Amino acid sequence: MATEKENSLRSGNRDTPIEISRQEFQEIGHQLIDSIANFIETIKDKPVTSAESPEQLLSILGDKSLPENGTSASELLTKASDLLFNHSLLNGHPKFFGYITSSAAPLGALADLLAAAVNPNVGANILSPAATEIEKQTIKWLAEFIGIPTSWGGILVSGGNMANFTAFLAARNAKISDDFKEDGISTTSGKLVLYCSAKTHTWIEKAAVLFGHGNKSIRWIETDAGQKMDIGALEHAINQDLKKGYKPFMIVGTAGDVSTGAVDNLHAIGAVCKANDLWFHIDGAYGIPAAGLPELKELFAGVDEADSIALDPHKWLYNPLEVGCTLVKNPRHLTDTYSSHPEYYNFGTGEDNLTQNYYEYGLQNSRGFRALKVWLTFQQVGRHGYTKMIAEDIELSKLLFELANNHKELEAITQSLSITTFRYVPSDCAREAEGEKAYLNSLNEELLNSLQRGGELFLSNAVVNERYCLRACIVNFRTSKKDIEEVIEIVTREGAKVHQRLR
Repeated sequence: MATEKENSLRSGNRDTPIEISRQEFQEIGHQLIDSIANFIETIKDKPVTSAESPEQLLSILGDKSLPENGTSASELLTKASDLLFNHSLLNGHPKFFGYITSSAAPLGALADLLAAAVNPNVGANILSPAATEIEKQTIKWLAEFIGIPTSWGGILVSGGNMANFTAFLAARNAKISDDFKEDGISTTSGKLVLYCSAKTHTWIEKAAVLFGHGNKSIRWIETDAGQKMDIGALEHAINQDLKKGYKPFMIVGTAGDVSTGAVDNLHAIGAVCKANDLWFHIDGAYGIPAAGLPELKELFAGVDEADSIALDPHKWLYNPLEVGCTLVKNPRHLTDTYSSHPEYYNFGTGEDNLTQNYYEYGLQNSRGFRALKVWLTFQQVGRHGYTKMIAEDIELSKLLFELANNHKELEAITQSLSITTFRYVPSDCAREAEGEKAYLNSLNEELLNSLQRGGELFLSNAVVNERYCLRACIVNFRTSKKDIEEVIEIVTREGAKVHQRLR
């Protein structure tokens, strides 16, 4: 007699514990969407964070072993919704200004659901015909939005680190000997060196270490009073390395320093690269979307002189995590670096010159459908909608700087793009007194920790000219003028408490 398992396999519909019927999928799907809609509507009324310890969260989860038997999908989603809505750091909250994580577009969340349902592998065109074309168009729109030619190519990746890594490896492959792929980095004549601002994000250290160069290959170029790379110091460093027989291959410019929002003189860096035949890469993971604002065209002059640009749509284009992008002036530099054709790949490029296989453009073979949320929100919002929101974020940052500057117990330090840095200075402390410097740094560090635990407001920190600062980065379409005004009240109130405790 046939077993239940055999009957299941022979039938037209296999009975598996992972499948969900159409009716149940609709019911729990509607329930989940209703819960998410309510969460979004009420997010402003929740604490920014519950500030629970790992021990507290473990007690909520329960220290259980892997379950032997399953639980209904409806019950699981209800529990998971409660866990995430009530025990998370809410970067969609209007008073979240920490680091550079934006409020996520609601359409982007729905797009991720749709992408996961179809589940295309956007590594090869034959595996993802529609998704591949959508990613191609998305990359074209990203280039168009920031003001570079749509002839540039690129690839979507997980975030800023990977976007910069992807460009780093393409730069190295383009600027060293043709036999590098066969013989490796050890055979390169002359020590490879690269140049970046002292304020460059830590990805550059990861790249230097992980790709075999070592931290000593990085030349950290000092910055000027405006936190921009010193071009004279850059030229001097290159000349000194050439005299020593080293081989410069790359300069990294920053379009939106993560601490203060400063934008390097991109045009001047481009000229130095051209004069020395170096690859010009721009780390614009945070700030480059602001290049789409006509009023900031001069600030970003020179962006089109780059060989590659990194940007993160999950930062200032308000998309859900995770999606970054590497843009390259000559897309062939990506395929020269990453393409391979093992015999078990039947992924031809076709005869129409339009077929594109993204596994040849970056580090991944299997790739998720990151483009859909970016593609859809571009169409929902349009260029005008994006420039309006980005400009408003900048204006709110300027408002915060102005309010801090005019407050007797706050000191405004820097403002650039949508980042403002400031610090709390009690009225009984002299701002520039030598004996108070260490105390003010300790006070503001303790204040930041208190604010991050408190749940009313979430800031991060920056160190500017040896001063420990509170840092607010506004990439948040939910933030209003009222929220900014309340920042001042919260910081000064909590600052007074911390000061009283420390003194």
